[in-house]
Amino acid sequence: MMHTIKSLSLGIRRQSGRISTPSWLLVQQAPSNKRFFHSSFPLKDASNDAAAPPSTASTSNPSTQAPKDTSGLKGRSMQLTGDPMDPQHWLRRQPARAQMRSVRFKDEDFQKPIITMGAIWSNGLPCNDHIRALGDIVMEQIEQEGGKSVAFGTPVVSDGITMGIDSMRYSLPSRDLIADCIELMHEAYVSDGIITISGCDKSIPGALMPLARNNSIGVTIYGGAMWMGKWKNETISIAKNYEAVGAYSAGKLTKDDLTQIERCACPTLGACPGMFTANTMAMCIEAMGMSVPYSSSHLATDSSNNISPAKKQDIQNSTKALFGLLKRGIRARDIMTKEAFENAIVMMMAIGGSTNGVLHLLALAREAEVSLSIDDFNRIGAKVPLIGNFKPFGQYAMEDLDRIGGTPMVMKTLYDAGLIHGKCMTVTGHTIEENLKNIPSRPTDQHVILPLDKPLAPPLHHIIVVRGNLAPEGAVMKLSGKELKVFQGPARVFDGEESALESILKGNLKKGDVVIIRYEGPKGGPGMREMLYPSNAIMGVGLGTDVALITDGRFSGATHGIMIGHVSPEAQVGGPLAILREGDQITIDLNTQQVNVKLTDEEIQERLKSWKAPEEKYKKGVLSKYYKLVRSASLGAIVH
Repeated sequence: MMHTIKSLSLGIRRQSGRISTPSWLLVQQAPSNKRFFHSSFPLKDASNDAAAPPSTASTSNPSTQAPKDTSGLKGRSMQLTGDPMDPQHWLRRQPARAQMRSVRFKDEDFQKPIITMGAIWSNGLPCNDHIRALGDIVMEQIEQEGGKSVAFGTPVVSDGITMGIDSMRYSLPSRDLIADCIELMHEAYVSDGIITISGCDKSIPGALMPLARNNSIGVTIYGGAMWMGKWKNETISIAKNYEAVGAYSAGKLTKDDLTQIERCACPTLGACPGMFTANTMAMCIEAMGMSVPYSSSHLATDSSNNISPAKKQDIQNSTKALFGLLKRGIRARDIMTKEAFENAIVMMMAIGGSTNGVLHLLALAREAEVSLSIDDFNRIGAKVPLIGNFKPFGQYAMEDLDRIGGTPMVMKTLYDAGLIHGKCMTVTGHTIEENLKNIPSRPTDQHVILPLDKPLAPPLHHIIVVRGNLAPEGAVMKLSGKELKVFQGPARVFDGEESALESILKGNLKKGDVVIIRYEGPKGGPGMREMLYPSNAIMGVGLGTDVALITDGRFSGATHGIMIGHVSPEAQVGGPLAILREGDQITIDLNTQQVNVKLTDEEIQERLKSWKAPEEKYKKGVLSKYYKLVRSASLGAIVH
C-alpha cells in the first residue's frame, strides 16, 4: 500500500459501535518505481543477545495478530497510568486514566509502554509536509509492536522559503524550540520511549537534541530527500533559483528561463536533494548510530509523490529498533559517545556536507555532555578526503546515492579505511562494525562516491576552521574542493544581508573584493540568518571564484564559493568584524588557516573604543528571549 496525500480528516467517527480516530491520510494503490533499498536489517534480540533474522514489512491487519505482551517494558510511564502492583498508587492515578479513556485508551493499554511520537510537521514546506503521514504509519507500527503512542507536533520553519527576509531570523531559534517542545511532551507524559520524525534541516538536530539532553530511550527518523528537478538538459534543485536571481540580474537568463526554473526545481515532497544541511545532518546522525541503517539516504517519495516503500520500511525498522532498545535498556548517551561524534564528523567531511553541521554537532554534543570543540573538526578533517561528488559543488544528489547503496555503503568505505570507529553502539542493538559486516562495497562503475585514493579533493579542502585577528574564537570556511591557498583583497563592508545583496545585484563588486556582512550573528541578527541569497548571487553574476564573502551569519548547505561564516566573536558583542572599514585589507591564508585584517592589535583596540553596539532589534517575543540566551556560534549557538 502506497501512501499519498489526498485529504485531511481530523474528526472522530464511529466504527462497529466504538469511537476511533480516522487515519490522518487516505491512501490509494500506486505503482512503485524501482529503487535501491534494504528491506530489513538484523536487530539484536534481547532474550539471547543474538541477531534476529531479517523480516519483511507486515501488511496484515493489526487486529488479526496475537497481541504482544510488552508489560515488562512499561517503566516510568506507570507514574502516569498507575502501578498495578501498588493499590494505593493505582487508586491515586484513577483521574488520569479516566481522561485517557476518552482518547481511546482501553484496559489493556494501561499495561503497555507509552511511546511519544514527535512529528515535526507543517503543510507550509515540502521538507515536512509528509511528516504527518509518516507519523500515522509510526503510530500503527507502535501499536503492532505492543506499545501505546502519544503523538504531538512541533513548529518548523523553512529556511528556503524564509531565505533573505526578516522571518528567517526564526529559523535557527526553531531548532532549540523544537527540542524544548519534544522534551516537554516526552517528560510531561513520562513516556518509556520516543520516536521523532524530522525533515527540514533545523528540525533534524532539534529532533535529536532532547533525546541526548535527557538520555532518553529513542530513535529518530529522517523524512527523506526530494527528487531533483529537470530544466532543459539539467538536473536542478532549489539552489538553482538563488543563482538564477543573480544570473537574470546580470542578463544571463531570460524571464522565461527564470519562470521555468521556479516551476521545475521542487517536483516532489522531501528535503532539498543535494548535500545541503538536511541530508548532511541525516547522514551524520546515521553514522553516529542514532537512526537505522539506510534511512538517511532513502528518498521521501517515489517519483509520483507517493510515500516511498523504502521510507515506510524505515519506519518499521525504526519502531522495531526502539522496542529492542527498551528491552536492553540502551539509552541515547550509550550511543552518542565521543567516538560516535567523531564518526559523524568524518562522514560530514567525506561527503562534502554543510557548514551548518558544525553548529549542530556542537549543539548535540553539548546536550549529550560530550566534550567536542570547534577545533576537533580540523583535527578529524585532516585525515578525511572529500569523496562525495554532490551538489551544490558536485554533480549528484541523494537519489543517486540511494541507487548505489546509500549511507551504509559510504560508512563501509570509511570503516574499511580505518576512518570511523567500529565498536560504537547503534540503535539496532549492534555496533557499527556489526551493521556493516554484510554491506556491499563501493561500486566501481559510478562517480557519486569516489575512491579514497582518488578523491575529489585531499583532506582539509572542504570545511576548515580558521582563526586569526578577525576570528579569535574561530570561523568556518567552506572550500568544497577548491585549490585556494591565499586570497587577499579590500573589504566591502555591509551591515546586514539586504544591503549586500542589493550591491551585488547592481553590479557593484569587482574581482578581488572581500564582502563583509556583519550583525547577522546569533545575537546580531538575532537568529544567525543564512547568507544564501548574497552568496549564490555572487555565483550567479560570475564572480564565484573571484570574490570572497565573510560573515558572522551562517550559510545554507546550498552555498558554494569562497565563503567564511560563523565568525566569532560576532560583531554585535564587539568582535573584530565590528570595526572593519571600507577598503581594509583582508587576507585569507589557508597555509596558516587564518583570516586577518591588516591592522595591529593596538589599532583594533583603538577602533573598538569608539564603537558602540547596535541597539537590540527586538524588545519582546521569541527573538528577544533568544537574544538574551544564545551563546557564540563557536559553541554551537546553544541557549543554555
